[in-house]
Amino acid sequence: MSEQSIPAAFTHTTVLLHETVDGAFTTPDGIYVDGTFGRGGHSRLLLSRLGEKGRLIAIDRDPEAVAAATSGQTRVDDPRFHICHSAFADMAAQLDALGVGLVDGILLDLGVSSPQIDNPERGFSFRFDGPLDMRMDTTRGESAADFIARAEVSQLAQVIRDYGEERFALPIAKALVARREGGRPVRTTAELSQVVAGAVKTREPGKDPSTRTFQALRIFVNAELEELQQGLNAALARLKPGGRLAVISFHSLEDRIVKNFIASHSKEEFDRRAPFAAPRPQPLRAVARVMPSEAEVQGNPRARSAILRVAERTEAPIPAPVPESTGKQKKGGRR
Repeated sequence: MSEQSIPAAFTHTTVLLHETVDGAFTTPDGIYVDGTFGRGGHSRLLLSRLGEKGRLIAIDRDPEAVAAATSGQTRVDDPRFHICHSAFADMAAQLDALGVGLVDGILLDLGVSSPQIDNPERGFSFRFDGPLDMRMDTTRGESAADFIARAEVSQLAQVIRDYGEERFALPIAKALVARREGGRPVRTTAELSQVVAGAVKTREPGKDPSTRTFQALRIFVNAELEELQQGLNAALARLKPGGRLAVISFHSLEDRIVKNFIASHSKEEFDRRAPFAAPRPQPLRAVARVMPSEAEVQGNPRARSAILRVAERTEAPIPAPVPESTGKQKKGGRR
Protein backbone atom coordinates (compact mmCIF):
# COMPACT_ATOMS: atom_id res chain seq x y z
CA MET A 1 0.00 0.00 0.00
CA SER A 2 1.53 3.32 -1.06
CA GLU A 3 1.64 6.26 1.31
CA GLN A 4 -0.19 8.30 -1.31
CA SER A 5 -3.19 5.94 -1.05
CA ILE A 6 -3.72 6.54 2.67
CA PRO A 7 -5.80 9.55 3.75
CA ALA A 8 -3.83 12.04 5.83
CA ALA A 9 -6.53 12.07 8.50
CA PHE A 10 -9.78 10.28 9.19
CA THR A 11 -12.39 12.98 9.56
CA HIS A 12 -16.15 12.82 9.78
CA THR A 13 -18.74 15.41 8.81
CA THR A 14 -21.94 14.67 10.71
CA VAL A 15 -24.95 14.32 8.44
CA LEU A 16 -28.19 16.15 9.29
CA LEU A 17 -26.59 17.30 12.51
CA HIS A 18 -29.06 19.92 13.74
CA GLU A 19 -32.11 18.25 12.24
CA THR A 20 -31.39 14.98 14.06
CA VAL A 21 -30.66 16.56 17.42
CA ASP A 22 -33.72 18.79 17.04
CA GLY A 23 -35.77 15.70 16.28
CA ALA A 24 -34.59 13.68 19.30
CA PHE A 25 -34.38 16.52 21.84
CA THR A 26 -37.36 17.12 24.12
CA THR A 27 -36.12 18.57 27.43
CA PRO A 28 -32.75 19.90 28.71
CA ASP A 29 -32.93 17.80 31.87
CA GLY A 30 -33.71 14.54 30.09
CA ILE A 31 -31.80 11.31 29.55
CA TYR A 32 -30.74 10.59 25.97
CA VAL A 33 -29.14 7.74 24.05
CA ASP A 34 -26.86 8.19 21.05
CA GLY A 35 -26.79 4.61 19.78
CA THR A 36 -24.15 5.28 17.12
CA PHE A 37 -21.55 7.61 18.63
CA GLY A 38 -19.08 7.47 15.72
CA ARG A 39 -16.94 10.55 16.29
CA GLY A 40 -19.53 12.27 18.44
CA GLY A 41 -21.00 14.96 16.21
CA HIS A 42 -24.58 14.43 17.34
CA SER A 43 -23.52 13.73 20.94
CA ARG A 44 -21.51 16.95 21.28
CA LEU A 45 -24.36 19.09 19.97
CA LEU A 46 -26.84 17.32 22.23
CA LEU A 47 -24.59 17.84 25.25
CA SER A 48 -24.47 21.56 24.46
CA ARG A 49 -28.25 21.67 24.88
CA LEU A 50 -28.47 19.66 28.10
CA GLY A 51 -28.97 21.25 31.50
CA GLU A 52 -27.02 20.28 34.61
CA LYS A 53 -29.41 17.41 35.32
CA GLY A 54 -29.33 16.09 31.77
CA ARG A 55 -27.56 12.88 30.85
CA LEU A 56 -26.29 11.35 27.61
CA ILE A 57 -25.43 7.67 27.17
CA ALA A 58 -23.55 6.89 23.98
CA ILE A 59 -23.15 3.45 22.46
CA ASP A 60 -20.80 2.22 19.74
CA ARG A 61 -19.51 -1.22 18.84
CA ASP A 62 -16.39 0.12 17.15
CA PRO A 63 -13.47 0.13 19.64
CA GLU A 64 -11.90 3.04 17.75
CA ALA A 65 -15.02 5.15 18.28
CA VAL A 66 -15.03 4.34 21.99
CA ALA A 67 -11.33 5.25 22.19
CA ALA A 68 -12.03 8.55 20.43
CA ALA A 69 -14.64 9.37 23.06
CA THR A 70 -12.45 8.51 26.04
CA SER A 71 -8.91 9.57 25.18
CA GLY A 72 -6.82 12.11 23.30
CA GLN A 73 -7.94 15.40 21.84
CA THR A 74 -11.31 14.00 20.73
CA ARG A 75 -12.39 12.73 24.16
CA VAL A 76 -15.68 13.90 25.62
CA ASP A 77 -14.80 15.34 29.02
CA ASP A 78 -18.25 15.86 30.53
CA PRO A 79 -19.68 14.28 33.70
CA ARG A 80 -23.10 14.04 32.04
CA PHE A 81 -21.66 11.72 29.37
CA HIS A 82 -21.02 7.97 29.40
CA ILE A 83 -20.08 5.67 26.51
CA CYS A 84 -20.59 1.90 26.23
CA HIS A 85 -18.74 -0.48 23.91
CA SER A 86 -21.72 -2.36 22.55
CA ALA A 87 -24.11 -2.73 19.65
CA PHE A 88 -27.15 -0.46 19.96
CA ALA A 89 -29.36 -3.55 19.69
CA ASP A 90 -28.20 -4.28 23.27
CA MET A 91 -29.15 -0.84 24.60
CA ALA A 92 -31.57 -2.33 27.13
CA ALA A 93 -28.78 -4.28 28.83
CA GLN A 94 -26.49 -1.23 28.79
CA LEU A 95 -29.17 1.00 30.29
CA ASP A 96 -30.01 -1.60 32.92
CA ALA A 97 -26.34 -1.80 33.91
CA LEU A 98 -26.35 1.97 34.44
CA GLY A 99 -29.60 1.92 36.40
CA VAL A 100 -31.47 3.80 33.69
CA GLY A 101 -35.10 3.00 32.90
CA LEU A 102 -37.01 5.10 30.38
CA VAL A 103 -35.30 7.84 28.38
CA ASP A 104 -36.36 11.07 26.69
CA GLY A 105 -34.74 10.63 23.30
CA ILE A 106 -32.84 8.12 21.19
CA LEU A 107 -30.93 8.80 17.98
CA LEU A 108 -29.38 6.36 15.51
CA ASP A 109 -27.09 7.30 12.62
CA LEU A 110 -26.94 4.05 10.66
CA GLY A 111 -24.33 2.60 8.37
CA VAL A 112 -20.59 3.13 8.25
CA SER A 113 -18.78 6.32 9.31
CA SER A 114 -16.22 8.28 7.31
CA PRO A 115 -13.31 7.27 9.61
CA GLN A 116 -14.22 3.64 8.99
CA ILE A 117 -14.55 4.11 5.22
CA ASP A 118 -11.36 6.15 4.87
CA ASN A 119 -9.11 3.85 6.91
CA PRO A 120 -7.68 1.22 4.52
CA GLU A 121 -6.99 -1.15 7.42
CA ARG A 122 -10.72 -1.52 8.08
CA GLY A 123 -11.48 -2.87 4.60
CA PHE A 124 -14.77 -1.03 4.05
CA SER A 125 -13.91 0.73 0.80
CA PHE A 126 -12.80 -0.24 -2.68
CA ARG A 127 -10.99 3.11 -2.97
CA PHE A 128 -8.02 1.98 -0.86
CA ASP A 129 -6.27 -1.38 -0.88
CA GLY A 130 -6.23 -3.10 2.50
CA PRO A 131 -7.27 -6.21 4.40
CA LEU A 132 -10.81 -7.30 3.59
CA ASP A 133 -12.15 -7.04 7.14
CA MET A 134 -15.35 -4.92 7.23
CA ARG A 135 -16.16 -5.68 10.87
CA MET A 136 -17.42 -2.67 12.81
CA ASP A 137 -16.36 -4.40 16.02
CA THR A 138 -12.87 -5.70 15.28
CA THR A 139 -12.74 -7.61 18.57
CA ARG A 140 -15.26 -10.24 17.51
CA GLY A 141 -16.94 -12.00 14.63
CA GLU A 142 -15.96 -13.13 11.17
CA SER A 143 -14.28 -10.86 8.63
CA ALA A 144 -15.56 -10.51 5.07
CA ALA A 145 -12.48 -12.35 3.81
CA ASP A 146 -13.15 -15.26 6.17
CA PHE A 147 -16.76 -15.45 5.04
CA ILE A 148 -15.77 -15.48 1.37
CA ALA A 149 -13.19 -18.17 2.15
CA ARG A 150 -15.85 -20.60 3.41
CA ALA A 151 -19.16 -19.71 1.73
CA GLU A 152 -20.69 -21.73 -1.08
CA VAL A 153 -21.76 -20.11 -4.34
CA SER A 154 -25.44 -20.13 -3.38
CA GLN A 155 -24.84 -18.41 -0.03
CA LEU A 156 -22.53 -15.78 -1.50
CA ALA A 157 -25.00 -15.06 -4.28
CA GLN A 158 -27.90 -14.69 -1.85
CA VAL A 159 -25.97 -12.30 0.40
CA ILE A 160 -24.84 -10.15 -2.53
CA ARG A 161 -28.31 -10.14 -4.09
CA ASP A 162 -30.34 -9.57 -0.92
CA TYR A 163 -28.08 -7.05 0.84
CA GLY A 164 -26.55 -5.37 -2.20
CA GLU A 165 -29.51 -5.56 -4.58
CA GLU A 166 -26.95 -6.67 -7.17
CA ARG A 167 -28.38 -8.31 -10.30
CA PHE A 168 -25.01 -9.89 -11.13
CA ALA A 169 -24.83 -11.61 -7.74
CA LEU A 170 -24.54 -15.14 -9.14
CA PRO A 171 -21.69 -14.41 -11.60
CA ILE A 172 -19.84 -12.54 -8.84
CA ALA A 173 -20.29 -15.44 -6.41
CA LYS A 174 -19.11 -17.96 -8.99
CA ALA A 175 -16.04 -15.84 -9.77
CA LEU A 176 -15.13 -15.55 -6.08
CA VAL A 177 -15.43 -19.31 -5.49
CA ALA A 178 -13.54 -20.12 -8.70
CA ARG A 179 -10.66 -17.92 -7.57
CA ARG A 180 -10.67 -19.59 -4.16
CA GLU A 181 -10.67 -23.06 -5.65
CA GLY A 182 -7.81 -21.97 -7.88
CA GLY A 183 -5.70 -21.38 -4.78
CA ARG A 184 -6.01 -17.58 -4.70
CA PRO A 185 -8.75 -16.70 -2.18
CA VAL A 186 -9.74 -13.05 -2.00
CA ARG A 187 -8.12 -11.42 1.04
CA THR A 188 -7.91 -7.70 0.17
CA THR A 189 -10.25 -4.96 -0.98
CA ALA A 190 -8.37 -4.54 -4.27
CA GLU A 191 -8.70 -8.26 -5.03
CA LEU A 192 -12.43 -8.20 -4.33
CA SER A 193 -12.91 -5.12 -6.47
CA GLN A 194 -10.99 -6.74 -9.33
CA VAL A 195 -13.04 -9.96 -9.22
CA VAL A 196 -16.34 -8.07 -9.13
CA ALA A 197 -15.32 -5.79 -11.99
CA GLY A 198 -14.66 -8.85 -14.13
CA ALA A 199 -18.06 -10.37 -13.34
CA VAL A 200 -20.28 -7.29 -13.71
CA LYS A 201 -21.12 -6.91 -17.39
CA THR A 202 -23.23 -3.75 -17.30
CA ARG A 203 -21.87 -0.65 -15.57
CA GLU A 204 -23.85 2.10 -13.87
CA PRO A 205 -22.59 5.56 -14.86
CA GLY A 206 -20.63 7.21 -12.08
CA LYS A 207 -20.68 4.13 -9.81
CA ASP A 208 -17.89 1.63 -9.19
CA PRO A 209 -19.10 -1.87 -10.17
CA SER A 210 -18.12 -3.26 -6.77
CA THR A 211 -20.19 -0.74 -4.76
CA ARG A 212 -23.16 -3.07 -4.24
CA THR A 213 -21.00 -6.08 -3.35
CA PHE A 214 -19.04 -4.12 -0.75
CA GLN A 215 -22.32 -2.90 0.76
CA ALA A 216 -23.76 -6.42 0.84
CA LEU A 217 -20.76 -8.01 2.54
CA ARG A 218 -20.55 -5.21 5.10
CA ILE A 219 -24.22 -5.52 6.00
CA PHE A 220 -23.97 -9.30 6.28
CA VAL A 221 -20.74 -9.42 8.29
CA ASN A 222 -22.13 -6.93 10.81
CA ALA A 223 -25.70 -8.29 10.79
CA GLU A 224 -26.77 -4.67 10.33
CA LEU A 225 -30.40 -5.23 9.39
CA GLU A 226 -31.00 -7.66 12.24
CA GLU A 227 -29.36 -5.21 14.65
CA LEU A 228 -31.53 -2.38 13.31
CA GLN A 229 -34.74 -4.29 13.87
CA GLN A 230 -33.68 -5.30 17.39
CA GLY A 231 -32.51 -1.76 18.13
CA LEU A 232 -35.80 -0.22 17.02
CA ASN A 233 -37.72 -2.61 19.26
CA ALA A 234 -35.43 -1.76 22.18
CA ALA A 235 -35.81 1.96 21.52
CA LEU A 236 -39.61 1.73 21.51
CA ALA A 237 -39.56 -0.13 24.83
CA ARG A 238 -37.24 2.43 26.45
CA LEU A 239 -38.82 5.69 25.33
CA LYS A 240 -41.02 7.44 27.87
CA PRO A 241 -44.28 9.00 26.64
CA GLY A 242 -43.38 12.15 24.73
CA GLY A 243 -39.87 10.82 24.05
CA ARG A 244 -38.49 10.99 20.52
CA LEU A 245 -36.77 8.51 18.21
CA ALA A 246 -34.64 9.95 15.38
CA VAL A 247 -33.06 7.60 12.83
CA ILE A 248 -30.85 8.42 9.83
CA SER A 249 -30.59 5.77 7.13
CA PHE A 250 -28.46 5.78 3.99
CA HIS A 251 -29.86 3.08 1.71
CA SER A 252 -33.23 1.60 0.85
CA LEU A 253 -32.83 -1.58 2.92
CA GLU A 254 -32.31 0.41 6.12
CA ASP A 255 -34.92 3.04 5.37
CA ARG A 256 -37.53 0.43 4.51
CA ILE A 257 -37.12 -1.17 7.94
CA VAL A 258 -37.32 2.19 9.75
CA LYS A 259 -40.27 3.39 7.66
CA ASN A 260 -42.22 0.15 8.16
CA PHE A 261 -41.43 0.05 11.88
CA ILE A 262 -42.75 3.57 12.47
CA ALA A 263 -45.77 2.95 10.23
CA SER A 264 -46.68 -0.33 11.90
CA HIS A 265 -46.60 1.27 15.36
CA SER A 266 -48.37 4.51 14.44
CA LYS A 267 -51.11 3.70 11.92
CA GLU A 268 -54.67 3.49 13.19
CA GLU A 269 -55.98 -0.01 13.81
CA PHE A 270 -59.66 -0.89 14.05
CA ASP A 271 -61.19 -3.87 15.80
CA ARG A 272 -62.94 -5.91 13.11
CA ARG A 273 -65.36 -7.22 15.71
CA ALA A 274 -66.41 -3.63 16.49
CA PRO A 275 -66.13 -1.74 13.19
CA PHE A 276 -67.74 1.43 14.53
CA ALA A 277 -65.53 1.70 17.61
CA ALA A 278 -62.69 4.19 17.85
CA PRO A 279 -59.32 2.92 16.54
CA ARG A 280 -56.86 1.40 19.00
CA PRO A 281 -54.25 3.89 20.25
CA GLN A 282 -50.75 3.27 18.91
CA PRO A 283 -47.42 3.63 20.77
CA LEU A 284 -45.78 5.87 18.15
CA ARG A 285 -46.68 8.99 16.25
CA ALA A 286 -44.77 9.76 13.05
CA VAL A 287 -43.36 13.29 13.31
CA ALA A 288 -41.08 14.04 10.37
CA ARG A 289 -39.19 12.81 7.34
CA VAL A 290 -36.20 15.01 6.51
CA MET A 291 -33.75 15.01 3.59
CA PRO A 292 -30.43 16.89 3.44
CA SER A 293 -30.50 20.32 1.85
CA GLU A 294 -28.81 20.93 -1.48
CA ALA A 295 -26.17 22.98 0.34
CA GLU A 296 -25.38 20.09 2.71
CA VAL A 297 -25.06 17.61 -0.16
CA GLN A 298 -22.73 19.96 -2.01
CA GLY A 299 -20.56 20.33 1.10
CA ASN A 300 -20.70 16.63 2.00
CA PRO A 301 -21.54 14.29 -0.91
CA ARG A 302 -21.92 11.35 1.50
CA ALA A 303 -25.11 12.99 2.77
CA ARG A 304 -26.81 12.57 -0.61
CA SER A 305 -28.76 9.41 0.20
CA ALA A 306 -29.54 10.19 3.85
CA ILE A 307 -33.10 10.14 5.16
CA LEU A 308 -34.02 11.15 8.70
CA ARG A 309 -37.23 9.82 10.21
CA VAL A 310 -38.54 11.03 13.56
CA ALA A 311 -41.29 9.49 15.69
CA GLU A 312 -42.70 10.29 19.14
CA ARG A 313 -43.75 7.85 21.85
CA THR A 314 -47.38 8.12 22.88
CA GLU A 315 -49.15 7.04 26.06
CA ALA A 316 -50.45 3.87 24.42
CA PRO A 317 -49.07 0.51 25.58
CA ILE A 318 -46.73 -1.44 23.32
CA PRO A 319 -48.55 -4.40 21.76
CA ALA A 320 -47.34 -7.89 22.55
CA PRO A 321 -44.71 -9.10 20.05
CA VAL A 322 -45.78 -11.50 17.32
CA PRO A 323 -44.18 -14.95 17.84
CA GLU A 324 -41.23 -15.54 15.51
CA SER A 325 -41.69 -17.93 12.64
CA THR A 326 -40.34 -21.43 13.16
CA GLY A 327 -39.54 -21.76 9.47
CA LYS A 328 -36.02 -22.17 8.19
CA GLN A 329 -33.80 -19.10 8.01
CA LYS A 330 -32.66 -17.99 4.60
CA LYS A 331 -29.30 -19.38 3.58
CA GLY A 332 -27.76 -15.93 3.46
CA GLY A 333 -28.90 -14.95 6.94
CA ARG A 334 -26.74 -14.64 10.03
CA ARG A 335 -26.97 -17.42 12.62
